[in-house]
Amino acid sequence: MSEEMTNIYDECIALFPDSQTQTADLIQCISDGNQEWAAAETASLASGIDTFYLIFAGALVYFMQTGFAMLTAGSIRSKNVKNVLLWNLLDSCGGGMMFWICGWAFAYGGEDPDSAKKTFVGNTDFFLRNSDTPYATWFFQFAFACALSSIVAGTIAERCKMQAYLFYSAFLVGFVYPVVAHSFWSVNGWLSNTTLEPLWGSGAIDLAGSGPVHMCGGVTALACAIILGPRIGRFYDRDGNPLEEPHNFPPHSVALQFLGTFCLWFGWYGFNPGSVLQVSSAGLSSVAALVAVNTTLGACAAALSAMFTSTIIDERRTGVHTYDLGVTMNGCLTGLVSITAGAATVDTWAAVLIGVIAGWVYIFGSYLCVKLRIDDAVDAIPVHMCGGAWGVIATGLFSAPQRMMNWLGNDTNVGWFYEWGRGSGNFTLIGVQLIAVLFIFAWTFTVMYAYFWVLNFFNMLRIDPLEEEVGMDLSRHKGSAYDMSGEADMKHFEDLSQRRTSSIGDSSSRRGSRRSNRESPEQTKKKEIVADEEQPNPPEQPAADVEVGNEDPASVEKTA
Repeated sequence: MSEEMTNIYDECIALFPDSQTQTADLIQCISDGNQEWAAAETASLASGIDTFYLIFAGALVYFMQTGFAMLTAGSIRSKNVKNVLLWNLLDSCGGGMMFWICGWAFAYGGEDPDSAKKTFVGNTDFFLRNSDTPYATWFFQFAFACALSSIVAGTIAERCKMQAYLFYSAFLVGFVYPVVAHSFWSVNGWLSNTTLEPLWGSGAIDLAGSGPVHMCGGVTALACAIILGPRIGRFYDRDGNPLEEPHNFPPHSVALQFLGTFCLWFGWYGFNPGSVLQVSSAGLSSVAALVAVNTTLGACAAALSAMFTSTIIDERRTGVHTYDLGVTMNGCLTGLVSITAGAATVDTWAAVLIGVIAGWVYIFGSYLCVKLRIDDAVDAIPVHMCGGAWGVIATGLFSAPQRMMNWLGNDTNVGWFYEWGRGSGNFTLIGVQLIAVLFIFAWTFTVMYAYFWVLNFFNMLRIDPLEEEVGMDLSRHKGSAYDMSGEADMKHFEDLSQRRTSSIGDSSSRRGSRRSNRESPEQTKKKEIVADEEQPNPPEQPAADVEVGNEDPASVEKTA
């Protein structure tokens, strides 16, 4: 007999000491006590399972940092690999610190589930000072914030200053993203579907962040790309004249791109199913399983859609069937982004349809960026901004009543197509989803555009053109990630080194001049004497030939 059961028995004996006349009461007391104890143990076990599930899912989401790093490193030129790898590492380090300092507090601090009051941001638990902070949830959300910050790295790669990246990453994770996360997922957020009085009686539906994470990151990338401008030679020549055809910078390692894509896909199984947050009940575990299936189908459908659509377009243009691996990989990622919002509320056929359209969204978004001369080194804008917006809208179209009941316990306002099936045409859910898309774009673009404009105004955003030619690895990170001997970039590196040496020499001369100005007259005179002694005598000049008959008498006499 366990210690808990022994205590229950002793307590019941103390309450009913006369076992002969109070036998029934004693048995009932022991039974009730055992039931309470079993219920408490079950709840404790369920809590432990949910906590472990959240930590494990958070670790999978954090593994996506490897995917972002590999995908970005492979997509750019080899002379900037160290730079983007360091950026991705600092997304975790700097982002983690900012989320600890204020990001978590702005997103979820001071929540009051018993109040219908809407708040713009949270206001407590800075530095995680509250004793009741749910640490597993903090870790899970930290991984989300780091993923958001890494989305932008690929777009602005090869031309952004290090300090600008650090400033933007800290600001995005510490304030801009928490405002969006609070609006969607806090119980006091104005777009939240878990608040007591949700917007229009519905609130926005976004399971894991098609809008708050991916679209927010994609819009930030767009704002920075506009202010930062394209890489040298991408759309304009060195004199600033537009090129007839944009110049493509091929990826230096397709293998790294491929590895990064699969790392991201793998991590998405923590990103989406983990956002169910609990699996200790049969109902929620079924929802998590559906999310995993829909995540898979959305990615598969989008990859095939993008690849075959690209093949058809190329065949129409050139008459040759080609199969683009880069388009296929980015199509797959766009499908993952798009299914993230509605993975818990749509049926499997809808997940496939969302993925197919996501492949087209990517191709159109990528074409539009080139048409508008927006330089995106990894196509993060069409993948995350366009794919995220489509995912939020698609959730408002395809959310099924039964799926919403299983996850949210409410099917009053469902997907617009299902509303037409009910004969109502209720626009509530899709209307809220459209408002959510507009809010994310307006908030993120306005704040981040102004922020990047200020950095650019103070010359803190873009690197020097010669450093861009050399590459960030050689110019700022003490050497290339690869052996660059014999490369043309070494010529630019020599030019940069010569200019820096000259600059250092000029600075040394100025410092020496300032020191000499502070010397005493005796020291100055002594230096002049030494300089005169060390100066060699000028060579004797040979006598010039003098024309006969034109000699100067004084000159002749002096010569004699």
